[in-house]
Amino acid sequence: MPSNADFTALAEPFRPELLAHCYRILGSIHDAEDLVQETYLRAWRGFDGFEGRSSVRRWLYRIATMACLTALETRKRRPLPSGLGAPSDDHRVAVAPREPTMAWLQPAPDARFGADDPATVVAARTGVRLAFIAALQYLSARQRAVLTLRDVLGFRTAEVAEMLDTTIAAVDSALRRARARLADAGPVADDLAEPDEETRRTLLDGYVDAFTRADLAALVNLLRVDVELEMPPTPTWFTGRRAVLGFLTDQVLRPDLWRLTPTSANGQSAFVIHRHAGDGRYEPYGVQVLTLIGARVARITAFNDASLVPTFGFDPALATERG
Repeated sequence: MPSNADFTALAEPFRPELLAHCYRILGSIHDAEDLVQETYLRAWRGFDGFEGRSSVRRWLYRIATMACLTALETRKRRPLPSGLGAPSDDHRVAVAPREPTMAWLQPAPDARFGADDPATVVAARTGVRLAFIAALQYLSARQRAVLTLRDVLGFRTAEVAEMLDTTIAAVDSALRRARARLADAGPVADDLAEPDEETRRTLLDGYVDAFTRADLAALVNLLRVDVELEMPPTPTWFTGRRAVLGFLTDQVLRPDLWRLTPTSANGQSAFVIHRHAGDGRYEPYGVQVLTLIGARVARITAFNDASLVPTFGFDPALATERG
């Protein structure tokens, strides 16, 4: 039996990228964390029989991928509201009740993936990282696995076939179908026009200030005319600056109600959100992920789920006091 130190030295460096891989397939950072733990447990138990017939990295990816595929046999795809129906361009529409029992797509903190995560390849190519993950949810579980292993991680077709216990022809067929489906559901080329760093910082600082002060006049200058807003677990979502600002005015923005702490998720600018709870206390509320095009906000995806806040490194017991 190999020592724990031997196994850790060989396998542990791959944990961040395995977490990213499981997240892409599952669409949930919480589920991905569980499956990575299962992957390492399985790998430890089988390490004495590994015998170096492939690279450690490929061996771990095989275990992780098969664990994800098994998990997805009993789970549905994780959508965003934009994947369920058409948006409203009128903020006066009746907003559907929250659906907390639905398994929604979750954001993922960049800090958990490490600097060398191959997701940066996807980020460079698509620009809209969250949109890419959401588009993957339209694929079958096996198509997700094939596409991420081939197009994101760069494994050869023969390697993918070996990992999935299938044939090269089956991998090629699944990849063709996955690429075609992704082209229909995925982000468009216009979403690649992200701002430079100085413009991004100015935009984000202005957004935090306007949101915190509930300054609609300032906020209107930061949003594109075709801005979109979705807020899982609320199925209703909005398109167009007039509808988005109208909803925010009526339902969301109040001076000093919100505290926004900058972070990053899915390669995008994001904020951890706390809501004022009285007596100077701010309670965890969720995570906002912004899609930026040029010098304006093109999409606000507000994940109104307090359970996501600890995932982004915030201890709810310590982060409620304003300071």
